[in-house]
Amino acid sequence: MSDELNAVTDEATEAEEPIKQRKNGLYPGVSDELAENMRSGWADTELRDLEPIPQAAETARRRAALSARFPGERLVIPAGNLKTRSNDTEYAFRAATEYAYLTGNQTEDSVLVLEPTADGHHATVYLLPRSDRENGEFWLSGQGELWVGRRHSLTESEALYGIPAADVRELAGKLREATGPVRVVRGHDAAIEAALTDKVTAERDEELRVFLSEARLVKDEFEVAELQKAVDSTVRGFEDVVKVLDKAEATSERYIEGTFFLRARVEGNDIGYGSICASGAHACTLHWVRNDGPVRSGDLLLLDAGVETHTLYTADVTRTLPVDGTYTDLQRKIYDAVYEAQEAGIAAVKPGAKFRDFHDASQRVLTEKLVEWGLVEGPVERVLELGLQRRWTLHGTGHMLGMDVHDCAVARTEAYVDGTLEPGMVLTVEPGLYFQADDLTVPEEYRGVGVRIEDDILVTAEGNRNLSAGLPRRSDEVEAWMASLKG
Repeated sequence: MSDELNAVTDEATEAEEPIKQRKNGLYPGVSDELAENMRSGWADTELRDLEPIPQAAETARRRAALSARFPGERLVIPAGNLKTRSNDTEYAFRAATEYAYLTGNQTEDSVLVLEPTADGHHATVYLLPRSDRENGEFWLSGQGELWVGRRHSLTESEALYGIPAADVRELAGKLREATGPVRVVRGHDAAIEAALTDKVTAERDEELRVFLSEARLVKDEFEVAELQKAVDSTVRGFEDVVKVLDKAEATSERYIEGTFFLRARVEGNDIGYGSICASGAHACTLHWVRNDGPVRSGDLLLLDAGVETHTLYTADVTRTLPVDGTYTDLQRKIYDAVYEAQEAGIAAVKPGAKFRDFHDASQRVLTEKLVEWGLVEGPVERVLELGLQRRWTLHGTGHMLGMDVHDCAVARTEAYVDGTLEPGMVLTVEPGLYFQADDLTVPEEYRGVGVRIEDDILVTAEGNRNLSAGLPRRSDEVEAWMASLKG
């Protein structure tokens, strides 16, 4: 990051004290002459004839559904603010899911407000306008356009998002003066919440958040297409990894992480979550994101990763690959058991089925294998009733997928995990078996072996469609696929 602003200030302080004394006060540490020079001589860069974003019709429909659910109430949905990483550097901004879902906009400090009217709501998106060149903000502020790049004008934003736009710097004052019932999505913008302190309640605000979570359970055509795009990029990212496994062996899991990240940044916005690049016994740690271990021939690599599209929809795919291209007999036995369990789970995904059905189907297959191998005492029904298989299966078999990798997470239990599958829902099916390196209840050869297979499944009117079918799953197909890429 440049230190030019500090240099300007230091120079004015040390070498131009007479000029500093006669400054007009508008630009501390800057001469009147430089300030005046920076005000003028800039071309008009206003963008005209902009087309609406592709999902503008969908976001309008989503706002209409929200309006119908909360008539007569002011609804406030913030995008969030920049978060400090360290000192004067910030993390890359990622707009709050609720805000991006309703607007398609992804800029920091923005807020969507739905004002109640006689026949519904009037929506306004409050944004930071272009940096002011008259007062020097564009070059003296650390968030000015000279430093971080141009942002859209309010007029441009109206054309892009199909929503009237206003200056967000005026919003807190308006909210403090507002009357009538108000709800806000909490946790994203402390200043906006402070302006509403005496007007909102946690219970009512949570109802708003829950509604927006459940609204995303069924995806529209635009969302399904974005998820497919995310999956397709993810497939290419997995291919990239296989092609460089020899380099990963010479370095570490970080090489795998970096290789996949390159695909995510070139074709999408980012990774949708921290990539799990778990080689050897690290595969038994469910969320291994340190990715600093060795990659060795003879071991398995559990790669759980997903590309996030520019519209913030993410894939979530896992494959467990033999680093040297061929499963050992024991690895194949465990892998094939997980594959069989996943097949049973995917078959249970269909409209009208309970959400838990695919988990139960997968768990039954894995339990049968554990009993068959003599790792737990049967019968199978007893093991399932007591949940004894969970020592090695560990986690649920899947979750909803969308703008968040664990989408719709605050939906009511009766609408989600106790709910019924409908066409348009997208979920993961991801059974696994994990034998910890220090697990003395299993034979030594099992210890340190972890296998998970995960695919992204769309519920259709006829049953389901595997969005990630472009990646081989069966053990022999995985080996052939890897050989073709390495050759």
